[in-house]
Amino acid sequence: QVQLGESGGGLVQAGGSLRLSCAASGRTNSIYAMAWFRQAPGKEREFVAAISRNGIITNYADSVKGRFTISRDNAKNTVYLQMNTLKPEDTAVYLCAADGGPYSHTSSRSQHYDYWGQGTQVTVSS
Repeated sequence: QVQLGESGGGLVQAGGSLRLSCAASGRTNSIYAMAWFRQAPGKEREFVAAISRNGIITNYADSVKGRFTISRDNAKNTVYLQMNTLKPEDTAVYLCAADGGPYSHTSSRSQHYDYWGQGTQVTVSS
């Protein structure tokens, strides 16, 4: 089993920055790609970014490309999301996800991922 726990959310002004962390525990050797999704009140879950097992390949939603950066440190079993130039539209609960393999596709589809965290709230004020 794999457990994921997000941290780093909070309140930030528009134009500011925030870094989210997602720490994995349990059978972490079974983790391949990892990703971030977000869900705002009254809206459907939205793909944000994904990263391959070796951290080399990344995939971003058009809405965050150029502003957000996903990275991972497998020695710490942690994936990060650096968020810059934040906008009020970025306000959402941010969810961490992990793919159990056997392939490390950086998919934007939520169905691709096997494990999910509880989420961390990010609020961007105008």
